[in-house]
Amino acid sequence: MTEETPGFDEKPDVPSGASPDDAEPKAAAPSSEEGAAPAGDASENAGLVAQLDQVRTALNERTADLQRLQAEYQNYRRRVERDRVAVKEVAVANLLTELLPMLDDIGRAREHGELVGGFKSVAESLETVIAKMGLQQFGKEGEPFDPTIHEALMHSYAPDVTETTCVAILQPGYRIGERTIRPARVAVAEPQPGAQTVKPAEESTEAKDGSDAAENKESGGPEEG
Repeated sequence: MTEETPGFDEKPDVPSGASPDDAEPKAAAPSSEEGAAPAGDASENAGLVAQLDQVRTALNERTADLQRLQAEYQNYRRRVERDRVAVKEVAVANLLTELLPMLDDIGRAREHGELVGGFKSVAESLETVIAKMGLQQFGKEGEPFDPTIHEALMHSYAPDVTETTCVAILQPGYRIGERTIRPARVAVAEPQPGAQTVKPAEESTEAKDGSDAAENKESGGPEEG
């Protein structure tokens, strides 16, 4: 019976004529597919970057379109609001213009002391309502004539005025805000033709010279040297 010698491993059988290295297992060579993998990843990344750029460009275009639409909508809202206010002002002005003859009658009745009783209550209620609607009365005696808000129906000359002045209010004017719906109809007076306005300083000098002349006359004239 043959005994195995301890301490020695069995080696694989090596064919005759072969070197010992042939017995060692060789590492598998990389396949052609593994060698081409990095090039494929690079092309795929380039495609993703191109798609991302396209998405960003489309997003910027849509954002610009949205901002433009929003600006146009805001401008539209402002135009609509402005037109609405203008239409309202025109409607109110037309209504109040129709009421002006009634207000003139109320004013004449008040001047003659006929605004009494129930008629007075109705008139005051009407004046309160139109005041809330923004109607304002203007035109006073003694104020300078302004052709933009006054309409001169009578003309005269007066020695006590230095410029064209409203001396009588025939019909008061009315406005809504800055819009005049009827000018004040007035009688105006102008300075006398050829009249010269004497300045206060000149008046005091002339008065002083006159008083000095009167004193000299009373004393018999200036003393002679």
